[in-house]
Amino acid sequence: MAISVPSFAKINLGLRIGALRPDGFHELLTVYQTIALHDFVRVSVGRGAGIEIRCKDPRVPCDSSNTCYKVAERAVEALQVRGRVVIEIDKRLPVQGGLGGASGNAVAALMALERAVKKQLTGPERLRISAEVGSDLPLFLIGGTILGVGRGEQVYPLSDLPSTPCVVLLPETAVSTPKAFADWDQLTSSPSSDKMLKSSREISAWLAAAETSRGSGVSAKGGGRAESPLLDLVRTGIENDFEKVVFPKHPELREVKLVLERSGAQYASLSGSGSAVYGVFSSRENAARAAKNLTAHGARARVTATLTRRQYWNKLLAISS
Repeated sequence: MAISVPSFAKINLGLRIGALRPDGFHELLTVYQTIALHDFVRVSVGRGAGIEIRCKDPRVPCDSSNTCYKVAERAVEALQVRGRVVIEIDKRLPVQGGLGGASGNAVAALMALERAVKKQLTGPERLRISAEVGSDLPLFLIGGTILGVGRGEQVYPLSDLPSTPCVVLLPETAVSTPKAFADWDQLTSSPSSDKMLKSSREISAWLAAAETSRGSGVSAKGGGRAESPLLDLVRTGIENDFEKVVFPKHPELREVKLVLERSGAQYASLSGSGSAVYGVFSSRENAARAAKNLTAHGARARVTATLTRRQYWNKLLAISS
């Protein structure tokens, strides 16, 4: 039986880069948010043995270096799958775009494989396999609004932000994450522990304020009706540290962010290390208007929305073959 599932993207609502760790990774602090843009992944199990990756996009590797292959290899052993596993990727998200496309593909492949063979791994087993393969994978086993720490693989579900309209711009530029980290190390010669601690306190204060105002309809600042929790997070001063090293190398991406802000975005940011840049809007109409103007000037603009955890899982688990 073949199973087809959507493979959703993520954006980063702020991203702080900390010190280089002994294992070669950096300490990170970020709030992940799943969004409705997606690829499709189809998994089937037939006669034979081994794992086969199929994708028409030439930028996607179809060998053992593919993230889906690495996850499937571990899952096949854990689930004791007998047969040839074929994974087909319908690529709609950009490669090296900062939207977690490859990581989302791998988790979607894992979920589809379980359904195809009618076996399930435990939650901890899924998280273990995902974290072994890549830092961004575990977030896609939670969905919604997620706190990411460690190298990004330690994930904790947060109270969901309501579904919010946004526009994602997809430049042709490809940004290498390892190169962006290397540029960051050259830029910063001292540990970032103070900055990480400050950001941690800001996020903690935001979470506490959200809980205080929940159900009361009163802003934690005492200013009447509560505003968007996302805007409250924005006011903490969240920013993406990668912008400091990516924008100087790719000034066209800085311009994309400025265009989004001029188009009415309440908040705009690079996602991950880029190259995708997104803007959050107050309404679907405002987002659509901005996307139309941007598209008229040659930009690849997509209107979408953030996904709550329930929306994410309802769509991911919808039966499709």
